[in-house]
Parts: sequence; structure tokens; C-alpha cells
Amino acid sequence: MSVRGLLVDLDRTLVDVQSFTDYGAALVDLETRFGELPSSRVPATYWRSATLRAMEVLVAWAGDPRWREASELVEAHELAAVEASRPMPGVERFVAAIAGIPTVVVTLMGPAAARAALDRHGIDLPVVGRRVELRPKPAPDQLVAAAELVGVAVSACTMVGDSSWDHEAAVAAGAGFVGVGSTDFPPGVPVAADLVEALSLLGFEA
Repeated sequence: MSVRGLLVDLDRTLVDVQSFTDYGAALVDLETRFGELPSSRVPATYWRSATLRAMEVLVAWAGDPRWREASELVEAHELAAVEASRPMPGVERFVAAIAGIPTVVVTLMGPAAARAALDRHGIDLPVVGRRVELRPKPAPDQLVAAAELVGVAVSACTMVGDSSWDHEAAVAAGAGFVGVGSTDFPPGVPVAADLVEALSLLGFEA
């Protein structure tokens, strides 16, 4: 596989923040502030139901004036989880091996929480978190913005991620894709057990 640029998911790909984030409490905050929350058609995935529902709300409200405040309410809980977060297996070897390749972390997490999680684990990579002007994954907007950030055509990039949302975003953007650490993907998608195996699928020395 020839890789000119890498777009890498954060949560449960590089660092596990989700396991320590109380998205149930985030939903309570959203319901308290806004009342009935919207629904949207989103990909099925292995995430916990509260995580999926919180992300579904943010997808449904993309472009809505309420989106920014809703995202900030959710991000408060993501930030609270950063201290307890854990690196995913093989992350140090992965980051070392891709040095020199234009790489951007593309995440559904809020930008401050994403930066804090990466910094906590010594991962010095640029990040495109969720933000008001970009439709969140599974839309392609974040991936396109990330590719533009490093000056590589998105079609020449490969996305590495753990969920169907990452895969659908990559397909929508025209990027390549390598799955890691889950069984969220359709037949024929290259999937690695962990980040070290992902290096081999990407054509890097592990």
C-alpha cells in the first residue's frame, strides 16, 4: 500500500478516552439544556449506547445554531476523562514508524479534549476535532480538512480507525482505509488487530 498521507482516528485507535468518558451524564446535560434531542441515521457500531447517542445528536445538529453549545457540553465530559485515558497497544511504535509521513489525527472528540489527550500521551501530531463548520464523521468534511492541512490530496491519504464511522467517512472522502482493533467493518476491508499490525498493512516497518 502506497501512503502519501495518514488520517488517524484518536479515541480507541491511538488513545482510549471513551471508556472513561461519562457520555450518559453528557446526555443528561443535553436534555436538561435543550429538552428532547434529535435523531439521525448513523452507522451501527460497537460503541456503548450513550456514546453512540451523544454522537448521533451532534451529527443531527450539524449546521444548527445549537450545535456549538451542545458540543461544548459533551466536551466537558471528554476533558474530564483525559487524565484517566490509556494509550492503545502499540501506539508508541506506530507514531515512531510514521514519522516523516504527513499525518493528522481526525476525531469526533472536541478539539480541546483531543489536544489534551494527545499531549497527555506524548503524541505530537496535528488534530482536526469536531468543530462547527465541519460536519462530523461519518461525513467526509473532517478528513478533507485534515488532508488540506498537510497539503496532501485526500484521495492520496489513508484513514486508520476503529469504527464504521471512520470507514464510512473515508469512503465518502475518497481516502483509503485500514481498520484496527474491532470487527466493525464490511468484508474485504483490511483490518489489523492492533496498531503494530496496522503498520504492516500500511507498508511500514513495524
